[in-house]
Amino acid sequence: MKCLLQRVVQASVAVDQRVVGEIQRGLLVFVGVEPGDTDEIVLRMAKRLLSYRLFSDEEGKMNLNVQQAGGAILLVSQFTLAADTNSGNRPSFSTAAPPEQASRLCADLAQALTVENIRVETGQFGADMQVSLVNDGPVTFLLSV
Repeated sequence: MKCLLQRVVQASVAVDQRVVGEIQRGLLVFVGVEPGDTDEIVLRMAKRLLSYRLFSDEEGKMNLNVQQAGGAILLVSQFTLAADTNSGNRPSFSTAAPPEQASRLCADLAQALTVENIRVETGQFGADMQVSLVNDGPVTFLLSV
């Protein structure tokens, strides 16, 4: 599982010109699921997302996690994160999990995050989504488990 985190001031995702998920300050997280990903990996990723310190404290150092910063999380499935880009001029998606598995694990990740009492919004799995964001910093990290 790979998650691309972006610290945002605001982010939203729309499907057919209708907003389906929106947050203010927090994390926009693009989720790429790979075939070997399991429920255990989902729980480890949820823990990392909640504990990863990328918000500034009063001294301007990245010492606060999303909960400590009073933020929310917007999860957006993105199978292209699991693409094989090692050769050629076109990505291969044979390294991405099948849609049924990816859909379930993305939903499980959202659920695992909400258990920790944080606001979680999501995109719509498998849809053509338009994502808008204001990256804060910019701050962007790629996490994998």
